Amino acid sequence: MFKKVLIANRGEIACRVISTLKKMGIISVAVYSDADRHARHVKLADEAYYIGGSRPDESYLKADTLIELAQRIGAEAIHPAYGFLSENSDFARACPAADITFIGPSADSIEKMGAKDAAKSLMEVANVPVVPGYHGKEQGAEHLKHEAEKVGYPLLIKAVSGGGGKGMRVVHSAEEFNDLLDAVMREALNAFGDDRVLLERYIGKPRHIEFQVFGDTHDNYVHLHERECSLQRRHQKIIEETPSPFLDEKTRQAMGVAAVNAARAIQYEGAGTIEFIVGEDRSFYFMEMNTRLQVEHPVTEMVTGQDLVEWQLRVAAGEPLPLTQEQITSTGHSFETRLYAENPNNLFLPSTGKLQHLVFPEANEHCRVETGVSQGDTISIFYDPMIAKLVVWGENREVARTRLVQALGESGIMGVENNIAFLETLANHPDFINNNIDTQYIDAKLDSLLANSEVELPQAVLLAASVRLLLDEQKSVSDMAAQSSEVNSPWFDTTGWRLNGQSERNLYFKYNDGDDIEIVVTEHESHFIFHLDNDLEVLLDESNGSAIRLQINNSWQRFNILKHGDELIISWKNRWYPLTVINPFEPHLSSSGMASSIIAPMPGKLLKVFVKQGESVSENQPLAILEAMKMEHTLTAPFNGVIKDVFHVQDAFVEADATLITFMEPE
Repeated sequence: MFKKVLIANRGEIACRVISTLKKMGIISVAVYSDADRHARHVKLADEAYYIGGSRPDESYLKADTLIELAQRIGAEAIHPAYGFLSENSDFARACPAADITFIGPSADSIEKMGAKDAAKSLMEVANVPVVPGYHGKEQGAEHLKHEAEKVGYPLLIKAVSGGGGKGMRVVHSAEEFNDLLDAVMREALNAFGDDRVLLERYIGKPRHIEFQVFGDTHDNYVHLHERECSLQRRHQKIIEETPSPFLDEKTRQAMGVAAVNAARAIQYEGAGTIEFIVGEDRSFYFMEMNTRLQVEHPVTEMVTGQDLVEWQLRVAAGEPLPLTQEQITSTGHSFETRLYAENPNNLFLPSTGKLQHLVFPEANEHCRVETGVSQGDTISIFYDPMIAKLVVWGENREVARTRLVQALGESGIMGVENNIAFLETLANHPDFINNNIDTQYIDAKLDSLLANSEVELPQAVLLAASVRLLLDEQKSVSDMAAQSSEVNSPWFDTTGWRLNGQSERNLYFKYNDGDDIEIVVTEHESHFIFHLDNDLEVLLDESNGSAIRLQINNSWQRFNILKHGDELIISWKNRWYPLTVINPFEPHLSSSGMASSIIAPMPGKLLKVFVKQGESVSENQPLAILEAMKMEHTLTAPFNGVIKDVFHVQDAFVEADATLITFMEPE
């Protein structure tokens, strides 16, 4: 077995690999960029080395630098994790050439499955069902459009070297084919350096179900059951689960056999995933193979009890697979959900900033928290905006779902926009509970899901927020008193005594975009009288860190409250509620009327600028395309109008909130 392993990656997956290396007594080596100097994976590793600038092509994609470093420090193997160089066949070939083990499949296997068109041809030979379509070498626009007519609409244009939802568009008619083809090719060239595409028949109401496979150097091949990943947004997974509640046993067995046949066809070594698209009638087709460990591998570990990273290490060291197919069992049900720094209400655009508060549930045998960040870290523009993964297990699907809801309710994030409220809505939605979903579900139901995320504010949450503010004020006064020589001064009394009577306070809050909310409360030392329709007495039992316990209407309630500046988020009964504290002595504005300008929602590069000064535009007309965090974001006109100024040209880099385009005032 290896003595020292270098992890050519960052974030939560680097931390995940480190945990297994520590368990196995192997020295872990982290690498880091400028942006990651103080990252969690750097602190956890036994050794850590600087490799370059913040941009991936200056650091984590520098194959020669990583190999030279591994040789210099005596690392016998490199674990690529996922993303970056994990599916780079040149890197997989260069490692053994430098006498370093690549913990993954051979370069030949990566090449065979890396190009989606060649992979489909290979799977057809191996009797693995593939989606009808075109995956030929001729890439001319007119030829592709002609082939599209043969496939029929709707269809998918997919980048041959694509992955992670990038380089993929659904085409509903011939009229939009050329524009979407151009977008896919451009995005694929930027993300993968390869603008080749393939065409696939679009399967209605599809399910995304994948099988975890493993192979070794002793001609052994197995699968570790399936994962369903149908809940997606922008072709990227949000909630994964195993086993799939959609499959019957006959289909499950057939898909497992097909997955193992696919791995055997290329003499696959290590961890891989065979991804299938499954129709309403449970017909299934090969989509692609991911020749690496998957983000969602922990759900498989939860139901099988196996450490897949350990399996990777043992296979790479030349050992046979730890178990045969007959020995691999699955028990219970598991969910994984991904907490992202993104704004669901703004097309899931990534969010950047400092993590002012970060709270996760306590890890136990039923709950895993996998993260690469800590409170105080910054989500930057350079990498994927995932903050953490919550992974839960239960004896059955409903028990596991309940634990997922509980884990979300115990997780809190302040400092960046995030998707916790949206995930809470999904996890509690009847369609999810009853398994009435497909890969199109979120896109089709997004408006109603977002509306359901903005639930009515419970009175108890307002009471808890008010108590938290008053407690903070009491502490502030106490701290001032402790620093003063006049410790007995009445100005530092926090008991609620007043010269002319009791202390009555008016507090003001805003919930989402609603009207200001006024709360009137009389403050005592350990209890509060809220003057609502009827006076309501609230008793404080304890305040410990972010948690407070109150007695409301003779019922004890527990709240988790995070506060930063004027912002509060309160968790109660497994749901988070955002509140803003309003200072009545300062004017605050509400947004009204039409926007007069288009601003950059985040830092990025302007790939396209479609308009010029003086041009008339119509509502929803594309104005520019901004590339940020490896994704393209089309900025459109909010109304009919005339362009006044265009402030940046194509290929310019812009900061967040930079004014890009302004409109003339209507006459």
